[in-house]
Amino acid sequence: MDTPSAVQAFFAAEDLERVVSAFTPDAVVKDEGNTYRGRQAIREWRVAARQKYRYVAEPIETITQGARVKVRANVSGNFPGSPVILSYVFRLTAGQIDELEIGDE
Repeated sequence: MDTPSAVQAFFAAEDLERVVSAFTPDAVVKDEGNTYRGRQAIREWRVAARQKYRYVAEPIETITQGARVKVRANVSGNFPGSPVILSYVFRLTAGQIDELEIGDE
């Protein structure tokens, strides 16, 4: 099955607004023990993470089960243990990302 366009945009878009628009207005992101709710919080999280870690995430496997999409990605950047394999679990609603949880496999 093809990777949904919102998930593709999350990984491929360099344009911050394109990434943020892939999320629903009330979407939730869970990363590093924190929860970010709504597009503005997600925008701020994305900017801060990019600045702090200067990371690149390259998808290596995608598994789609209904509205749930799990992507395993090779993530490299400015952090201890780089590179690592992380799991990105998306829940989609009407073609947009409604929830994203990032963590170890």
